[in-house]
Amino acid sequence: MERILGRYAPHLYAILRIVAGLMFAMHGTQKLFGWPGEKDPAELASLMGVAGIIELVAGVLIALGFFTSWAAFISSGTMAVAYFMGHASEGSLPILNHGEPAVLYCFLFLYIAAQGSGIWSVDGSRRNNARSTLRY
Repeated sequence: MERILGRYAPHLYAILRIVAGLMFAMHGTQKLFGWPGEKDPAELASLMGVAGIIELVAGVLIALGFFTSWAAFISSGTMAVAYFMGHASEGSLPILNHGEPAVLYCFLFLYIAAQGSGIWSVDGSRRNNARSTLRY
């Protein structure tokens, strides 16, 4: 399988980063605007409102690949807090306390923070432009 998919690893990582960022941003729009779905928006000054702002802004930054490592690191911490504040008291295992999305996002964003933006990103484009201007 390595020989088949290995050459596409940078592209698959970019797709993973973009999709994860967009999905995370949608959690933010759901908290802030009640969309998608029929939920009432959270108050901006509440814990859910702050979480919604982080999810929306960081999700868009991650999807675009702009300040990716910082946005992903903050998102990872946000999901760790969400798990321990919102799910851990309901049971010991994420599968039982419905916290598995928070745990998955936490570790996915931790990986993205370590890996960086990769290809198809604003950060990558800025790096390439900086290198090309240094050559001349």
